[in-house]
Amino acid sequence: MFTALQLSQLQQLWWAIISVVGALFIFLTFVQGGQTLLVTEAQNNMERRAIANSLGRKWELTFTTLVLFGGALFAAFPLFYATSFGGAYWLWIAILFTFILQAVSYEFRGKPGNLLGTRTYDRFLFINGSVGLFLIGVAIGTFFTGADFSLNEFNAVTWQHPLRGLEAILDLFNVTLGLFLVFLARMLGAMYLVNNIDFIHPDLLGLNDRLRRSAFKSLLLALPFLLYVLASWAVMTGYAVEQAHGRIVLEEGKYLHNLLAMPANLVLLGFGFVLVLLAVIITRRTQSSRGIWLGGFGSILMALAIFFTAGFNNTAFYPSRFDLQSSLTIANASSSRYTLTVMSYVALAVPIVLAYIAYFWHRMDAKKISAEEIIRGESAREMY
Repeated sequence: MFTALQLSQLQQLWWAIISVVGALFIFLTFVQGGQTLLVTEAQNNMERRAIANSLGRKWELTFTTLVLFGGALFAAFPLFYATSFGGAYWLWIAILFTFILQAVSYEFRGKPGNLLGTRTYDRFLFINGSVGLFLIGVAIGTFFTGADFSLNEFNAVTWQHPLRGLEAILDLFNVTLGLFLVFLARMLGAMYLVNNIDFIHPDLLGLNDRLRRSAFKSLLLALPFLLYVLASWAVMTGYAVEQAHGRIVLEEGKYLHNLLAMPANLVLLGFGFVLVLLAVIITRRTQSSRGIWLGGFGSILMALAIFFTAGFNNTAFYPSRFDLQSSLTIANASSSRYTLTVMSYVALAVPIVLAYIAYFWHRMDAKKISAEEIIRGESAREMY
């Protein structure tokens, strides 16, 4: 099956697979978004316990998917892995540190007698959901704005900026994309919690309405950043690959050209946004709790459009601002044909894994988090 595919086809296939993993990660950041609501929306201990235990069932999925995203990039596009993770290591270490805070917080937050106190761990979770997610958005932004590195004839990477990746924060486009991701996650987190918590208990009644309002406010806050990203795509100079010689050249309006050259990608972006908009309106204007599924699917479609725009249509997906010809494309950064072929057969098992996750997700969420369950869990010391 895959042995009949040419190297270029395998490269495009694996960029598509990695884009799907990345898009799933964007959806799963409802965990990070929900963690920020733990600080800004919860007003009593029962509300904080309900949010923490709702998210505590899913927090490993986000980090595991991020690791899977990095692992797939390592296997399919090892030169990118070496360049970005090895060169921009202060950016990635900062991201990793926020996820360490997350893991520690879920481990010790609900433990009796913890030294730092519950509220300290809540702030750690807020840092992971805000700063960590912002930095991930900044890292994704470098797919469009580029980074300061060069490669020699042996593909050895030399990073050309002393901040080792943190300089990406100085770019307005990267900052805007990072902030959009933060508010998108807050919106998804609010809708997930509306779907996952039983608000019947008197101590939880007010949380329902606050979360619904938060989803709406987060969408309003995300919109200006999304509009800036789209406007930037329309005018910013991109990094194109000459088909004849494989050289990297600057092209004005490259990312707008990508969208117009791939109508299906434009549909993904537009339809995804409409789904997100409808999800928030339904959540705010009705008592429906199913907005997370509509909004989650919409966010996946929008994320796919972002990744496809960055890598397809003869585009350098990791440009070098220091040395144009060191820019990475899906052609010059990929593994060998043999490696990609073997990986493609292994990837056939992915639907089985996804089905396994979906099954246990359904089992875990068959019953919503309730105050009674939290109280019983506290007595048994089994809750977050």
